[in-house]
Amino acid sequence: MDPFKALLVVVIVGVGAARLFWPQRGLFSWLARASRLTRRVRIEDALKHLYDCEYRQQPGTLYSLSGAMGVSANLAAEIAGDLEQRSLVKLESGSYHLTPEGRSYALRIIRTHRLWERYLSDWTNLDPAEWHREAEQREHRIPLEDAEALAARMGNPCYDPHGDPIPTAGGEIPPPRGRPLTEFAAGELVEIVHVEDEPQVVYAQLLAEGLRPGMRVRVTDVSAHSIRFETYGEEHVLAPVVAANLSAIPLSLGQRVEAPHDTLSILRPGEKGQVVGISMSCRGPQRRRLLDLGIVPGTIVEAELQSPAGDPTGYRVRGAMIALRREQAEMIHVNRLSGGPA
Repeated sequence: MDPFKALLVVVIVGVGAARLFWPQRGLFSWLARASRLTRRVRIEDALKHLYDCEYRQQPGTLYSLSGAMGVSANLAAEIAGDLEQRSLVKLESGSYHLTPEGRSYALRIIRTHRLWERYLSDWTNLDPAEWHREAEQREHRIPLEDAEALAARMGNPCYDPHGDPIPTAGGEIPPPRGRPLTEFAAGELVEIVHVEDEPQVVYAQLLAEGLRPGMRVRVTDVSAHSIRFETYGEEHVLAPVVAANLSAIPLSLGQRVEAPHDTLSILRPGEKGQVVGISMSCRGPQRRRLLDLGIVPGTIVEAELQSPAGDPTGYRVRGAMIALRREQAEMIHVNRLSGGPA
């Protein structure tokens, strides 16, 4: 064989072998890491499900594990066996129960997941329907110390955007709050404290209705076919299976449902309004910018200048002039103050 061709073959074989077997960077090393990651993800997802069953006082079975993870019963049995070998769960009377080590591990993953959801809600413009899915991916990749840094950056929040409690770094978590909206009677005034984000199709309907934790609603009618309630002057009608994904707590008779408010966009030059709040649809950097500009409850805002096209409008806020587009002004709720332009 031609020496040059022989050398070329050796080089090609060597490069190919390096790509396959190179430590940390070769194909086989990558496949091994992917396999370990997939195995760890399954273990962590299984622990989360079993903890959720424990938290809700429901049995965690092989069938519930299979359904929650979307895997076959055989694979669920394999995952459960792996958890038992690692002393993370124990099987008693047909149900899987977390050991102290398994519970601690599950709470770490749940804490990371809910911290990510809080971050995605408050610090990004990601669509709410994507918060859970994105957090599902990130929770398995972030080291524990980075999760704690994320919590500190956000001021150690206690709840995620759906109303689920975020476990503390020490593994403490409060019991569930509220009960399903379907359990309240007509005429009761309640506050929504939790919006379940699974299944996705039900959560999408709740999002479309603009429902969120913290809203006060009055139940107006309860039947086998629908639940009716009102808030902000609007009536909502949900099927019981959808309304059951809302948890609420009763309020005293002295409290009231939020009345509809005007938005900043209705003010004409010379008119003033007092800020009541910012719409929950305004999130991430845009919400933080408004807060940094002083758009907080109680602030008096005066419309001063309007562009020839009518958009944007200049507003006087705490002695400073700011310009807001109509779509931004419509997300700021105000009480219109008496008096107007001369």
